[in-house]
Amino acid sequence: MAQVNAYVTFNGNCEEAFTFYKEAFGKEFQFIGRFKDVPSEQSIPEAIGNKIMHVSLPISDETIIMGSDANEMYGALPTVGNNISLSINTQSEAEADDLFAKLSKNGTVTMPMEKTFWGAYFGMFIDQFGINWMINYDYEQK
Repeated sequence: MAQVNAYVTFNGNCEEAFTFYKEAFGKEFQFIGRFKDVPSEQSIPEAIGNKIMHVSLPISDETIIMGSDANEMYGALPTVGNNISLSINTQSEAEADDLFAKLSKNGTVTMPMEKTFWGAYFGMFIDQFGINWMINYDYEQK
């Protein structure tokens, strides 16, 4: 297993929060992307389009905090308590599938493992204890 990091979901103020974190840690964003940049067949309202689809901020050589804004187009809005996920970056698709199957047992799959437009194999679930998980394998390893 390569890495376990925290992923925080916000109700529209992700950019503000991550700008604060960036200043506090004295680091630069590794990536920041907006919903308007996501390939989509449906039109995305401007108010949503400018919100953060994904941001990653390395805070040490081993740890990255990541986040995004939630919106009703892509599911329910988060509440404090369910807005943090554990994100595992694996070293292979097979490892991703294995961890996904084992950890999601008796839980609720919210996104099955699948290839994504950002060049990863990715899935999400809530385990049987109510913990949110994201499993990710990047095809282009960093």
